Amino acid sequence: MSLAKLVFASFLTLMMATPAVAQQQMQGAAPGPEDAVNQLDELVGLDDAQRQEISSLLSETQTSLQTKEQEAQALQQQLQGHVRADYDENAIRQDADRLGQLTGEMTADSVLLQARIEAALNQEQRDELERQVQEQEEQMRQMQEQMQQQQQQQPPPQ
Repeated sequence: MSLAKLVFASFLTLMMATPAVAQQQMQGAAPGPEDAVNQLDELVGLDDAQRQEISSLLSETQTSLQTKEQEAQALQQQLQGHVRADYDENAIRQDADRLGQLTGEMTADSVLLQARIEAALNQEQRDELERQVQEQEEQMRQMQEQMQQQQQQQPPPQ
């Protein structure tokens, strides 16, 4: 998988995981995978079977990632609770090991989702996705250059 495709697939995964947790906390409901499917459809033109397959993949992954993210957050809080004079090194190491394991599982889930989405697309769609992502990367690069130029043109604070 090229870097451009990896960037877009990572975007899809993040769109399903992190905002879902934040929105769920703020609004009481997680966004569905349809938003990501619709965005991908706009980029590459999915057929009905692809829409359904990718929607299913995103739903399954979203559920898995949300559960693991919640457990990871709880472990991080537990680890912070261990910071005291009478600390328990064994408990700290157990919680840290589990947090590392969860992080690895979340990474694997993300990569598997990316690979499965890639497999659901035909070659023409993969090529179009790569072209679109490269175009977006170029736009981002240009915006960063413009921002750097603007910062260089500003006089230093006194």
